[in-house]
Amino acid sequence: MISASEFRNGATIEVDGDIFVVVEFQHVKPGKGAAFVRTKLRNLITGSITERTFRPSEKMSRAHIDRKDMQYLYSDGDLFHFMDVESFEQTALNASDVGDTLKYVKENEMVKILEHNGHIFGIEPPNFVELLITDTDPGFKGDTATGATKPATVETGAIINVPLFISVGEKVKIDTRTGEYLGRV
Repeated sequence: MISASEFRNGATIEVDGDIFVVVEFQHVKPGKGAAFVRTKLRNLITGSITERTFRPSEKMSRAHIDRKDMQYLYSDGDLFHFMDVESFEQTALNASDVGDTLKYVKENEMVKILEHNGHIFGIEPPNFVELLITDTDPGFKGDTATGATKPATVETGAIINVPLFISVGEKVKIDTRTGEYLGRV
């Protein structure tokens, strides 16, 4: 059990049968009346953000999230296949469960599967990946102007913005959380 006065960013709690992660919290002590904790909570299943207030003494159960390392094998239509590297068990997830979290992940790369009470609800790709540029407009000599960018397609099919001097066949480093180009490899 965790009380509202112990909230921290990233804490996972269970409220009304749903799993939430605390995005923001603020302890408020008005001049008149009782203190309260104002929070922004993100539902881990649906991804929606809700604002809610709690009394500091209010207790709720802590949600235990299991993060398991699995290898992304392949996709066939609407199913994405993953393998546990310790037990070699394979798991298939629907495209609706995966969403767009794998748009920067190549086959045979490691990801973290998020699970609560036996229910898989999310996938965490690695924070940084190295991918090959497969399609972009050609770069010209002298294209280093002040931070200008152009769209480029990487080997997984995702489109990112890269500097003008990047050309087809180059490997680039990408932050999967934001989709930003970080540099050449």
